[in-house]
Amino acid sequence: MHGFLLWLTIFFDLFIPAVFGLLLFISHRRRVELRHERDILLQEKEAALGFVHNVGEVFVDSDSVDMDSLLSRVLHYAVRTCKAGSGAIYLLNPRSGKLVARAVSGVFPPPFETQIKNLEDDATDALRRIIKNTPVALGKGLIGESAVLGNSILVEDAEMDSRVPRATDEFLKIRTLLVVPMRFGNHTIGVMALVNRTNGSRFAMSDLNLARALAAQASVPIHYAGLQESLEEKRELDRGMRIAQQIQHSLLPRELPVFSSVDLAAFNHPAMDIGGDYYDFIRIDDQHIGLAIADVSGKGIGGALMMAVCRSVLRVNAERVYDPANMLGTLNRILSENLAEDMFISMLYMVLNLETHQLSYARAGHEAPIIIRNGEPKADHAETAGVAIGFVDNETFSSIIQTRNVSLRPGDLVVTYTDGITEAMNTANEEWGIETLVAAVERMADASAGDLLENIRAEVLAFTGDGRQHDDMTMLALKIK
Repeated sequence: MHGFLLWLTIFFDLFIPAVFGLLLFISHRRRVELRHERDILLQEKEAALGFVHNVGEVFVDSDSVDMDSLLSRVLHYAVRTCKAGSGAIYLLNPRSGKLVARAVSGVFPPPFETQIKNLEDDATDALRRIIKNTPVALGKGLIGESAVLGNSILVEDAEMDSRVPRATDEFLKIRTLLVVPMRFGNHTIGVMALVNRTNGSRFAMSDLNLARALAAQASVPIHYAGLQESLEEKRELDRGMRIAQQIQHSLLPRELPVFSSVDLAAFNHPAMDIGGDYYDFIRIDDQHIGLAIADVSGKGIGGALMMAVCRSVLRVNAERVYDPANMLGTLNRILSENLAEDMFISMLYMVLNLETHQLSYARAGHEAPIIIRNGEPKADHAETAGVAIGFVDNETFSSIIQTRNVSLRPGDLVVTYTDGITEAMNTANEEWGIETLVAAVERMADASAGDLLENIRAEVLAFTGDGRQHDDMTMLALKIK
């Protein structure tokens, strides 16, 4: 019994201190871990607060925010805070549906397969151009995957991850990587990628959490800066449209010429989007007048300027040229070399003899005139061969286009128009149509040229109602007295 008590005493003397020491060790280690976690949280908090202050300076005393400057500041702060060697911010382009690098910091290795050759001494600028000129499709690669899924990606060892492209050049190798989506509400607006730590170590979960915090803070100002950028783009487009409208308005005749034997009328109803319609009356000589109606395919200032050039060339060359096909051939020869690949001009050009009332016309891809004979119920809407100005070379153009001669008598009516009339749509996306136009002209053929066009304009506008007008509506009419 005495021996048992002795051994029990020895056991407690040795075991209790050991257990107590173990508990103290565990408690100390837990306190160290908690302090480490606290330090990380404080670091994230301080980084987020510092970031907010840093980015907030961009908005101080400024009526507008430059998106590229904002993104560069965001990325610079993120790279520095996360101790990354380089980084990039991709924003989603809503028009193309792809991610475009708007900011790049350092020598950022492309996180996608690419053929990089002949990099000169300034590798940073060369790489930056490659990155910014290579959009990333949604769902493609780590950048596209993060954008679609909305998930952050931590690649501690890129050598072990098949999703990371392999590079032979040492400065293009990705060793460790962070990819963090930038979201506003439920929508991904961009992706931030950070590559390679400056001290050669791997990114860890604490780095990912810090990058997430910064991305979350950055998403709000980037979203609103994007709205402001879109608004400024719209303002610039609106300014361009106003200038184009002024140019187009200046091209149209301020008043119609008056002749004893011909009643003339015309109108142009401009659309919200500049369509480039044009009409004109040209005195060829004392006995002949030229009548032109045209539509340029280009929008905005470019289309308006090209129509101004077309008007000038026509007026300079029209004197004593009585064959419309020859006149249009001259326009094609002069203008086709200066037209952009996606731009062309459709034109109907007519020459009227004021004494004999012979009408000659040719159409360069434009709608044929509607001719109503006095006393005949049905319209003559015969088309002649022709191709738009700028489509083909002058030899081909001249071989295709034809002139038609029509002898008009008193009471005969000629109506021309642009496709903005026939393609006018109502709210149900129904077109007014050529058949409706011809029927309206036949029905009102006894009216004067001015009354006829005014009635047709009223009918078209009543048909479209609140529907958006996407193209100019232009008409020109003549009636033999």
